[in-house]
Amino acid sequence: MTSETPDGILNVDFAGLAAGDADFGKIFSDAGGYVDFQDPKTVQQLTKSILKRHFNLKVELPNDRLCPPVPVRYEYIKWLQSLIDTTNPDICNSANPDRPIIGIDIGVGASCVYPLLGCASHPTWRFHGTEVDSKSFEYASDNISRNNLSSRIKLHKIANQNGLILPLDDLEIQIADFTMCNPPFFTSKTDMQATHLTKKRSPSAVCSGVDIEMITEGGDLGFVTRILEESRQLQTRVQWYSSMLGKLSTASRLVERLKEYGITNYAVTSLQAGNLTKRWAVAWSFGDMRPRNDVARRNILDKQLLPFPTEFKFAFEADQVTWIGKSINQVISALEVQWLWDERTNTGLCLAAENVWSRSARRKRRKLEIEDVASMTNHKEGEVKLGVTVTVSIGTNTVEVRWLKGYDAVLYESFCGMLKRSINTRRQET
Repeated sequence: MTSETPDGILNVDFAGLAAGDADFGKIFSDAGGYVDFQDPKTVQQLTKSILKRHFNLKVELPNDRLCPPVPVRYEYIKWLQSLIDTTNPDICNSANPDRPIIGIDIGVGASCVYPLLGCASHPTWRFHGTEVDSKSFEYASDNISRNNLSSRIKLHKIANQNGLILPLDDLEIQIADFTMCNPPFFTSKTDMQATHLTKKRSPSAVCSGVDIEMITEGGDLGFVTRILEESRQLQTRVQWYSSMLGKLSTASRLVERLKEYGITNYAVTSLQAGNLTKRWAVAWSFGDMRPRNDVARRNILDKQLLPFPTEFKFAFEADQVTWIGKSINQVISALEVQWLWDERTNTGLCLAAENVWSRSARRKRRKLEIEDVASMTNHKEGEVKLGVTVTVSIGTNTVEVRWLKGYDAVLYESFCGMLKRSINTRRQET
């Protein structure tokens, strides 16, 4: 049986799967209760059986195309779901399960595994998928029809392998919530062989992929760089652009390029199921909705890779719960911002058009009050440069300021500093 850990990783109980699936059960029994990951037939049946038993998906796979390991693919889907859920354009700090989502899978492969998994686990998701290889396109089309998902997954055959990777206009796609991709990792056969030789241990599973699936100019970095360049033209027509990557070094170089282009709203993660091969994923956005901290900075130890934190916390004494909630409400209510405080949940939403809490802002406000009260302007509808939620957590005795919206990390950091100083000052005065 397959179970989901708190981190969303699928752990396969092979004996349980064999007991519930006759096709995998025969292979498992014939091998004496052993799973040979170097046997193509075993690996292919394992993928088919997991998809069938745990997602109610039926697929057929060719022997000469990539056979996707389900756990890591599902981890990628779950991470994208978290990105979408925590960057709700409605400016709230919670997911909307009824929100219709459109995803684009770049290179669906013969299995069409990402669109199938996405639709099987999310009833409001729809997909566009692209494919350049004719055989993979044929199998993917059949797998979509086999699962009665033709109304939710639209497949597009890409004629020119060297053309646009995301030709949204040609595909008649106006906007999308995310793109995803499992690009060819290697620059050449020599590169592929050298990579395998330098690994400390043998690959966790046999690879049945052909050159068009495994090799591209510049490898995975070259491919995802093309996506990045196209995204700079498409901008917010897609909320989140993303790709899985084969090496940590590739993820590092991609993050460097994002920073060079001034793209600061990005997220990074590592993807691994059990002791199987580790992958990495990077996503970036030209929008100003900020993902939750544990989503944007997930399972990555290298601090240089991490985006700016979207969470700031400071502590208070256990007997100050009521006082600190009232104090936060009073401090922010005195500012020229949109502020909504819910006393029942000890949570508030603040939307600011500019920095109105710094000393210079206060001096400017006093000057306007003296010279011309009528010239003072309130928050303009739709003009939000900073959106945050402020939550008093009783269980941990902390105040959490969650960055929801905005491009300016300095503005967010300034707000957090102001709030903490104001509360500390009030505490000292009581």
